[in-house]
Amino acid sequence: MMEFINDFLFQYKYVSKLAYGLLFFSLGFSVFLHSRNFSRLILAKSLPWLGGFGLLTALYEWLEVVIPLQTLVHGLSDQTVLLIFQQLILGLSLSSLFQFGIELLRPFSSQYRWVRLVPTFILIIWLFGPFIVGFSLIPDIKDWVSFTAGTAARFICLPASVIATVGLIHQQRRQIKPMKLPFIDTMVRFAAGGLAAYGLFGGVFGPKSFLEPGLYLTEDSFIQFVGVTPHFFMSIAGLVLFFSFTRLLEIFEIETEIKVRNMEAEQVVNNERERIARDLHDGALQQVYASGLLAQSLKKHTRPENHQEVDRIINTINQAIEQLREFLPHKRSDVISVDLAGALLPKIEEAKQYIQVKTTLAVENLPPFSVDQARHLTAFLNEVMSNVIRHSKSTEMDIKIVFHDNLLTLEVRDYGEGISPAAEQGYGLRNMRERARLLGADLQIDSKRQHGTVVKLDLVVQEEKL
Repeated sequence: MMEFINDFLFQYKYVSKLAYGLLFFSLGFSVFLHSRNFSRLILAKSLPWLGGFGLLTALYEWLEVVIPLQTLVHGLSDQTVLLIFQQLILGLSLSSLFQFGIELLRPFSSQYRWVRLVPTFILIIWLFGPFIVGFSLIPDIKDWVSFTAGTAARFICLPASVIATVGLIHQQRRQIKPMKLPFIDTMVRFAAGGLAAYGLFGGVFGPKSFLEPGLYLTEDSFIQFVGVTPHFFMSIAGLVLFFSFTRLLEIFEIETEIKVRNMEAEQVVNNERERIARDLHDGALQQVYASGLLAQSLKKHTRPENHQEVDRIINTINQAIEQLREFLPHKRSDVISVDLAGALLPKIEEAKQYIQVKTTLAVENLPPFSVDQARHLTAFLNEVMSNVIRHSKSTEMDIKIVFHDNLLTLEVRDYGEGISPAAEQGYGLRNMRERARLLGADLQIDSKRQHGTVVKLDLVVQEEKL
C-alpha cells in the first residue's frame, strides 16, 4: 500500500505540489478573510502570522513546480536566482509560523519581553549562516538548496511547530476553555495535533544537510523505513490544519453573538433598574418624605422637653431619605477616561492605616482607562487588600502595579497563613474572579499554607481603548 502511494506521489509529483500549495493558500486566505481585530482573544491577534505562513508556504510549494517549468519552456540553464528566492520564502514562512506560536504565549511579564524577538533572531542567524555563508562555501547549487532547506527544517520548522502547539494549548486553557464551547475546544486540539505532526514530518525528516540530525534523519531514510515520503504525512497534517482552523475561526462569530447577548441582557437590566428607581421614587421615597413632614408637624405639638427625641426621629428619617437617594440613578458624567493611578493610590493609602504596605509603581506611560475599567480595577484591588487585612493575619503586604508594552500587571503579595485548599470559595474570591472576567484579564492566585498568597492580574490594554 505504502509503495503504491509513494509511486503515485512520484508520478504525479507536480500535481501533488500544486494541490499541497493550494491547501496552504486556502488556509492563509481563510485566516486573513475571517480575522477579527476587535476580538479580545489573543488568538485573533496572532492569526495574521498564521495567515502569512500559509500564503508563503503555498508560494514555496508552487515554486517547486514553476522552476522546472521555466527551465523546460524558456530553456534556462541557470536556476540560481529562482532557487535563492525560493529558499528565502521558505525561511520567511517558517519564521511566520514561529512568530505565530510566540504570540500565542502572550501576555509576557516584563522580564520576558525579549521572547517576541526570538523568531527574528533565529531567522537572521539562518540568513547569515546557511543561507549566505553556505552559498559562498558550497559550490553546487543543489547541495546548497538541500543544506539550507535541511537547516531551516531542523532549526526553524521544528521549534516553530513545538512553540505553536504549546501556544495553542495555552490559549485553549486560558481563554477558550472558559467559554465552554466543546466543539471549538475540540478544533483547537485538532489544530495543535496538526501542528505537531507538521513539525515532526517536516522538521525532523527534512532534506539532507551536513549537520546532525540531518545526516541520518532525512527524507530518504524515512522512505526506506516507512515506504512513503514524509510529504504524504505533511499533506495530511496540512489537511487537518486547514479543516481545524477553518472551523476554529467560527469562534469569532460566537464571540460576537455573546457580546450582542450581553448587551441585550445589560439593556434589560438597565430598564429594570430604571423601573425600580421610578417605583422607589414614586412610592417608598414619597412615603418617607411624608413621614418626615409629619414628624416636623408633630414637633409643633409636643412639649419642649420632647423636642430632642422628635429631632432624632427627623434626623433618622432624613438619613433614610439620603440612603434611598443613593439607589436612584445619577446624572451620567461626561468623563470618558480616568487616571487609574489617581484612583488606586487613595485606596492603598487607606489600607496603610491597618497594615504595613510596600508599593512598587512603574506607571510612567499609563494610558487613561475607561470609567468601567477603573471602577473594576479599583474594586478588585480593594477586595484583595480587604481579604489580606481581614483573613491573612499578615503584618505586611506588597503591592506592585506595572504597565509595559500594553500589559498592565497588578500584583498583591502577603506573608500570612495562605488559603487552605479545603476552604470554600467565598464571596471575595468569586467577586475577584468576576471582576477579572469583566475586564477580560488573566487572574492567577498562588497560595501556600504558612507562606502567604500572591494575587496577580494581567490586563492586556487594547490600543483602541486607550
